[in-house]
Amino acid sequence: MSSLVDVSGRLRKMPAEAGTPVEYVIRVGDTRIPLNDMIGHPIQIDYDGVIRCIHCDRTTKKSFSQGYCYPCFRKLAACDSCIMSPEKCHYHEGTCREPEWGETHCMVEHVVYLANSSGLKVGITRGSQVPTRWIDQGAVEAIPMMRVSTRQLAGFVEVACKQHVSDRTNWRAMLKGDVPAMDLVAERERLLVLIADDLAELRAAHGADALRVVDEQGLGLSYPVQVWPQKVKTHNLDKSPSAEGVLEGIKGQYLMLDTGVINIRKYTGYDVRFRVFPKP
Repeated sequence: MSSLVDVSGRLRKMPAEAGTPVEYVIRVGDTRIPLNDMIGHPIQIDYDGVIRCIHCDRTTKKSFSQGYCYPCFRKLAACDSCIMSPEKCHYHEGTCREPEWGETHCMVEHVVYLANSSGLKVGITRGSQVPTRWIDQGAVEAIPMMRVSTRQLAGFVEVACKQHVSDRTNWRAMLKGDVPAMDLVAERERLLVLIADDLAELRAAHGADALRVVDEQGLGLSYPVQVWPQKVKTHNLDKSPSAEGVLEGIKGQYLMLDTGVINIRKYTGYDVRFRVFPKP
């Protein structure tokens, strides 16, 4: 059977734009393929055994931090431990791996938000990454809670919030599509009361203007899904280099096939052949 799409190259994280539903594109090498219209079509992803670092382009036997080789993982600020634990930011100590990168990614306004992906969670992101971050997490609704001056301050607020609400997404529950709606405005007000003392301490240490509570509206998100999986099975390209099946939906960074789901972001840097076939 001839294919409608047949491209080869290095996989990257899927760009997405908020819409009704969210609009997805898959990047394979230099080719960008709109995916929403491909739902209902059989697709096939074949991994050729080569992983190339998304920063330096060297081949690597293993991908670190979603697409990097080990030397880049060790030297780049984007791979430092403070990315996962922003409260541990050490820019102010003069030990940032890449100070210029830190200035543009960490020493800028961040949003502390509440999202409903698989239940209530708290998260942080750069102001410029709203709503992209929410889409990547598969949130069905999200709302800003605070705007703060740096990534580290966002991390401090998140740590305070984690005493009362999770900072994790249950990705299996997120992919089943039965996420109950929440009153995020009420949850925001409740949480701000619970962390009031923590916020007072942070303002005393960093200045009142460094942390602002916001009364911004939330955003509801819907995803292009025809069939929700009843049981979530995963395709693992490291164990089985070919994933094929009918594309039934897209949510977060996952493609939902009738044979299982695949997390495209996990395979950033993998060289693949991507094909789309006519509907049966």
